[in-house]
Amino acid sequence: MSFTHLHLHTLYSLLDGAIRMKDLIKTVKAKGMSAVAVTDHGNMFGAIDFYKKAKEAGIKPILGMEAYVAGTKGRTDRTEKVANHLILLAKNEEGYANLRVLASKAYLDGFYYHP
Repeated sequence: MSFTHLHLHTLYSLLDGAIRMKDLIKTVKAKGMSAVAVTDHGNMFGAIDFYKKAKEAGIKPILGMEAYVAGTKGRTDRTEKVANHLILLAKNEEGYANLRVLASKAYLDGFYYHP
């Protein structure tokens, strides 16, 4: 039975992940996995490096992001410091483009304790 990580943080998730892309790919390959997702917190900073290294190693890269969603009062009401997590995975190039837009928009317009 095969296994694929769909929620994984790298060094681009400050204080939550530490693995470098080359070490991630080496570990995934050693464990016989054929695919892996990277879902760093609120960003896609490592996406290109991850994609290239995974492809070179014959591993299917699944591009993703762990997004933060503001609490029920919305992002403008600062009385509720709640940021729920939502894992977003790109199914294709359009999905990857959408993730890039969301990550950029989060940093520019949606910063609510986290991007």
